Amino acid sequence: MYSLPKLLLLILLTVCCTCAAAKTRVLIFSKTAGFHHKSIAPGIAAIQVLGKQNGFDTDTITDAGKFTYANLKKYAAVIFLNTTGNVLDDVQQAAFQKYIRSGKGFVGVHAATDTEFDWPWYGQLAGAYFSDHPKVQQAMLQVVEPVNVFTQHLPAQWTKTDEWYNFKWISDKLHVVLTVEESSYTGGKNGAKHPISWYQEFDGGRAFTTALGHTDESYTDPLFLQHLLAGIKYAAGKYKAVN
Repeated sequence: MYSLPKLLLLILLTVCCTCAAAKTRVLIFSKTAGFHHKSIAPGIAAIQVLGKQNGFDTDTITDAGKFTYANLKKYAAVIFLNTTGNVLDDVQQAAFQKYIRSGKGFVGVHAATDTEFDWPWYGQLAGAYFSDHPKVQQAMLQVVEPVNVFTQHLPAQWTKTDEWYNFKWISDKLHVVLTVEESSYTGGKNGAKHPISWYQEFDGGRAFTTALGHTDESYTDPLFLQHLLAGIKYAAGKYKAVN
């Protein structure tokens, strides 16, 4: 028979252990096989801070050898942070595909659409493939879905400086939440509905992609960070897209 103090201590330890075991973990993956963005480092630091402030843990890798299902299944979502080129081999691709199909999440940031051009499944997951971009410049973003978690904190028109990607292919399955107004800058090629951020349910999992995040300054911008945080929480299964 436990005394009351010991019983209370046992209950407290049980609760603490349960909470610790249930804490959400996300994996930040930033391997580059092409252009390497210098904003990767501030991006990692910003996501780590978001995790500390919002109750999720983060691990960071560039080693694609960690893409085994046994390792990936520890994470609620994997963030492809400015990845470029072909970063996964066939075995690693199969492990990641199994991971998404198990109900887990993907977040693609900026150059995630400049990744795995020879793997059509990944293109469908990311939602688009990059083609080119003009110089970094200011442009006007338009909120498409103002009632969802990704944009409810944003002004209807948001002026931001970034590197505005053009896409050579865009999935028709996306829920687009932000577009860029091509008349507000020079070099846009995707027309009146040029997507910048979107989400979707895909192949059993959840995916959020934003083409924002080229500049170092993005990772100190509260509007962008709240947008990215919503995407992480959606991919991790903590948010519904529409509350």
